[in-house]
Amino acid sequence: MTEAASGLDTRRSEVLYARAVGLLPGGVNSPVRAMQAIGRDHPVFVERGEGFELIDADGHRYIDWVCSWGPLILGHAHPDVVAAVGDAAERGTSYGAPTEGEVELAAEVCERFASVDMVRMVNSGTEASMSAVRLARAATGRDKVVKFAGAYHGHVDGLLVEAGSGLATHGIPASPGVTEAQAADTVLVPWNDREAVAAALASHEVAAIICEPIAANMGVVAPADGFLEFLGQQAGGSDALLIFDEVITGFRVARGGAQELYGITPDLTLLGKVLGGGLPAAAYGGRRELMERVAPSGDVYQAGTLSGNPLAVAAGLATLERLDADAYRRLGDLTDRLAAGLRAAARDRPVQVASAPGLVTPFFSPEPIRDFAGASACDLEAYGRFCRALLERGIYPPASQFEAWFVSLAHDEAAIDRTAEAASEAFAIAFG
Repeated sequence: MTEAASGLDTRRSEVLYARAVGLLPGGVNSPVRAMQAIGRDHPVFVERGEGFELIDADGHRYIDWVCSWGPLILGHAHPDVVAAVGDAAERGTSYGAPTEGEVELAAEVCERFASVDMVRMVNSGTEASMSAVRLARAATGRDKVVKFAGAYHGHVDGLLVEAGSGLATHGIPASPGVTEAQAADTVLVPWNDREAVAAALASHEVAAIICEPIAANMGVVAPADGFLEFLGQQAGGSDALLIFDEVITGFRVARGGAQELYGITPDLTLLGKVLGGGLPAAAYGGRRELMERVAPSGDVYQAGTLSGNPLAVAAGLATLERLDADAYRRLGDLTDRLAAGLRAAARDRPVQVASAPGLVTPFFSPEPIRDFAGASACDLEAYGRFCRALLERGIYPPASQFEAWFVSLAHDEAAIDRTAEAASEAFAIAFG
């Protein structure tokens, strides 16, 4: 159904989109925002956010299940975060010099993540991923990196590859501009496939295994029982490093991320999203002897003009301050209620609702999803119809089957119940 058929007044958004397509590639600054995957004529242009709601340029309100793709665990414009950023901005937006705030934020990270003795601040998950892989290669003297099909670790050339056939194949470039030489150092294996991991490590001298401990860029796909422990054993046995990409799961699924939830200790950890409280911030960290290889302590170079900038640090500290045990219990309860509401709304239709604390995905599949191949086999057209129907009913879902729904502490039971009611109608439309 197009916007004209939906009855919603979208005139200002249409004008903005018409202007944007002449100034920005596809009219957006990140591909999924275009909403092309769900068949929308144009994206939703946002005017402001309030708590769990978005208000678009035409004045429509939506219950927001994207939450800026994860950072807004407290919801939009939380007063503590706004006050902290405003106070920091009054003192200056950037110095290019150390501040007390970044030391305090680093201390918070190290205290919450038992695997992290030292941390380096950067500005995005892509930077964190790129820097950690460089460090792993320097520490091991090896080039190959094992990556899981369907996992996204930022738009780093060497990791922006797609899966080939077989148990452990070399990656091929997934985007023009990525060279075969860069992609060839990435070994692709299916998520949750022990045999493929073992084969990859037996066939290659591997610098690192990189994974999302709970996959959340193919939709939410949990590790099979014992799989993370297996990865740790395989990495240790082959003198490779285990890198956990907790850009999404860090500070979200538990106080100390998925590694706390599963009791696994990686060598290096990537963080982002919640870390910056809605402003650009990310980090990588790990054992002291590894991190002391990073310049200026060591010989592995990495730098950033805005790394640890005072506004993002202030937002991050204000956010983490509110994430105590009660907050995580509340987040878990809200997540369970949303997952249960979506399951009930789907009824006996071919839908699988996967969840982890703060994360939910309704997969349009008759079977549970365990890897990217399963996620790719979902009914993407039905998911698109479902999303368009939700938008028409004031619910803002991720515009891709392969993205997680993000629960925030600003959501409440009434918002979830409204979402479930709308989803019941949307499922009926999606499946005709």
